[in-house]
Amino acid sequence: MTSAPPAAPHPASLRATARIRAAADGRGGTALPLLAGEGPLALRRTRSEDAEAGVMLVGAMSAPLGGDHLTVEAEAGPGARLALRSAAATLALPGRTAEPARYDVRLKLADGAAVRWLPEALVSVRGSDLRATTRAELAPAARLLLREEQVLGRSAEPPGLLRSRLTVTRGGRPLLDQELSCGPGAPGGWDGPAVTAGHRALGQLLLVDPRFEQDPPRAAVLGEFAAATPLAGPAVLVTALAPDALRLRELLDAALRTYGW
Repeated sequence: MTSAPPAAPHPASLRATARIRAAADGRGGTALPLLAGEGPLALRRTRSEDAEAGVMLVGAMSAPLGGDHLTVEAEAGPGARLALRSAAATLALPGRTAEPARYDVRLKLADGAAVRWLPEALVSVRGSDLRATTRAELAPAARLLLREEQVLGRSAEPPGLLRSRLTVTRGGRPLLDQELSCGPGAPGGWDGPAVTAGHRALGQLLLVDPRFEQDPPRAAVLGEFAAATPLAGPAVLVTALAPDALRLRELLDAALRTYGW
């Protein structure tokens, strides 16, 4: 038997990719030989800090809608330093098709590279269906700071279905692989005490730093709904729950200061 070909994307669906490549410029700074965005994924270079190049992701239109597939790809070469931010929150919205939307982030860091991925929150709007995946591939001497913030619904609104996965490898070996589903259609208990405990905002910080090999971080309770968990490698994962996005950011920023980033 022959398998059926994959379904063609709905004509109203959008496919767009933003590509970023950072490289050490040989003068103590970082150049951006590739900075290319498509559709709603517009890229702007921002003012650099020391040796770090800054890039802002600017949403040029409403996306992702149901059926859309957006991808951000960033590569940092040896010794490059890159800070990636977004100008505003990303809203997962319903679309004309019942197909889920996809938002993929792909990060690749060479030895000596340092990347900070600090987007604004992802908001799961009522009636939406989004699959968000982030995959980071690190060389052994790379440094990564990654922040994820997810808000379940707008003000006084139930959320859509949000399925997210974060996968990180270091030197080709798994460092972290976790998945979470929230909203209508998610496995039962997602809003119970073992997962979100009824909170509307959830987030995490991942810090990967070779210096942790000599001074490993310790497990710590950072508040009633926040904790730091060392990983099996030079890394620590901070997770937090909060009633809203503002309080969530306060919790994550306070945790970040304790690690000197």
